[in-house]
Amino acid sequence: MNQIKRLYRSRFNRIVGGVCYGMAKYLNVDPSMVRIGWVLLAILGGTGVLAYLICWIIIPEAPFGT
Repeated sequence: MNQIKRLYRSRFNRIVGGVCYGMAKYLNVDPSMVRIGWVLLAILGGTGVLAYLICWIIIPEAPFGT
């Protein structure tokens, strides 16, 4: 049966808000790669900081038990 993939922020595997780990899990990639991408976006123009804050607000936290 097809399960719907959902994007959640991590409750436990987080450094700041759990956004990077949640995105890495959703995209099935290493969380370190996502974190490096966010840092590069933050350094190269500053859009990474704003995008991270928006994602932190918009993306819901993972429910308990997942």
